[in-house]
Amino acid sequence: MKKHIVIAGGGFAGINLIKSLRNDKRFRITLVDKNNYHFFPPLIYQVATSFIEASNISYPFRKLFSNDKHVSFHMGNLIRVTPENRTLETDTGTLHYDYLVLAMGTESNFFGMENVRKHALPMKTIEEALYLRNHILLTLEEAARNKDIKEAEKLQNIVIAGGGPTGVELAGMLAEMGKYIAQREYPEIKLSLSSIYLIDALPSLLSPMSTVAQKTAYETLRELGVKILLNVSVKDYKDCKVILSDGKSIETETLIWTSGVIGREVPGIPEESIGKGRRLLVDAYNKVENTQNIYAVGDLCLMLSEEKYPNGHPQLAQVAIQQGKNLAANFQRIEDEKVLHSFEYNDKGSMAIISKFNAVVDLPKYSFKGFLAWLTWLFIHIIPLVGFRSKVQLAMDWFRLFITNNPSIRLILYPKKNTNNGTT
Repeated sequence: MKKHIVIAGGGFAGINLIKSLRNDKRFRITLVDKNNYHFFPPLIYQVATSFIEASNISYPFRKLFSNDKHVSFHMGNLIRVTPENRTLETDTGTLHYDYLVLAMGTESNFFGMENVRKHALPMKTIEEALYLRNHILLTLEEAARNKDIKEAEKLQNIVIAGGGPTGVELAGMLAEMGKYIAQREYPEIKLSLSSIYLIDALPSLLSPMSTVAQKTAYETLRELGVKILLNVSVKDYKDCKVILSDGKSIETETLIWTSGVIGREVPGIPEESIGKGRRLLVDAYNKVENTQNIYAVGDLCLMLSEEKYPNGHPQLAQVAIQQGKNLAANFQRIEDEKVLHSFEYNDKGSMAIISKFNAVVDLPKYSFKGFLAWLTWLFIHIIPLVGFRSKVQLAMDWFRLFITNNPSIRLILYPKKNTNNGTT
C-alpha cells in the first residue's frame, strides 16, 4: 500500500517536498491549498507597485504537477486536524493521511491593534498585493482631482510600517515611482506635498543584516526622499491618522503593513505544541511535538534543537526549501528503515534591493552593495522560478522596466459579478 502524504500549503517548503518525492512510487501525495497556484513571495512587492504582473511570479499547481501520476491537488481551506483519526478537514472535503505535513506559512501580525487590522494594507498574498496596487492608483487619481491642500497631502502620504527587507524594497520602489512616473503622468499633483514614511521600532533598517546593508539602505532611501523614523512604532490607525508610540501622528489614507507575521492557526493541534508567534514546535526531524505522523516545515514551524539557532530559524525561503527537501529524504529513510537525518540549516546569505540598480547582499563571509549586488539579486531571484514563464523573458522585462522606468500595467481593475447573466 502506498503511504498517503497530505501536504497543507503549497509554498516553498511544500513544493520542494513534493518535487523530492514525486518519482517515488511508494508514496501518494495530495497537496492542499486555498489557492490553485504557487507564487514567489520575495517579488510580491513588485506586483503591488505595478512593476510586474502577478502571472510573472505565479503558476497553477495542476499544471506544475500535471505529469506526476502520484501527485494530486485538493483546493480548500484547512478547517481542522483530527490526529486520532488521521484526518484533515477542509471546507471542501475531508482527507485521510498516513503522514500530514503542515506548511501553510504565516499571516500578518497586527499585535492586537484592531483598527490597524481593519484599515491597514498588508502584502502577504497576491490578492493583497493587487488590492494595494488598486488602492495606490485610485489614491493618485483622487489626489489629482483634489484642490484642498490638506486633503491632497493626506492622499499623497504613504506610511510603511516595518523596516525589514519588504519594507525597504517597497519604500525604494514607491519613491522611484514618484520620481519617474508621478512627475510625468500626474501633472496635477503637487509632489512637494507627497511623503513616504518608513517606520521601524528598532534602531536600524534591515536589522538582521550586516551594518553595510543597514547603512546603505538608510542612506539610499534618504537620498530618494523617504522619511525614515526609527525607534518608534505604530500604536493605532484611526480617522486616517497613524498614531505613533512617541505621541506624534501622520495623516494618510495609506498605511502599508509589513511589520510582523504570525503562524497560521491549525485547529486540532495540541496547545502544548504551539510556541512563540503561534509557530508549531517541532523536533530535529520537523515532527510536531506531542503528535504522531504530523510534521511542520517552513515559516510555520519552530525548531529549537539546532545549536546555532537556539531561538529558531529565520523565516526565510531558504530555510523552507531545505526543510522540505530534508523531510522528503527522511520519509524515504523511514520506508527504508534507515536512521533519520536531523535538519541543519545551510545559511546562504540574504539580500535586499533598495533602488534602481542598487542592492545589498550579505553572504556568510562578506557583504557587498551596488550594481553587482543588484545583478546578484536579479540572478538569485530568477533561479527559483522553476516551471514559470521563460526566465530569460522575465529577466529582459526587468532590465527594460528598470531602464525605461515606465511599466505599462498601471491598470485599475474592478473584478465583480455581472448580476444580469451571472458571469464575472
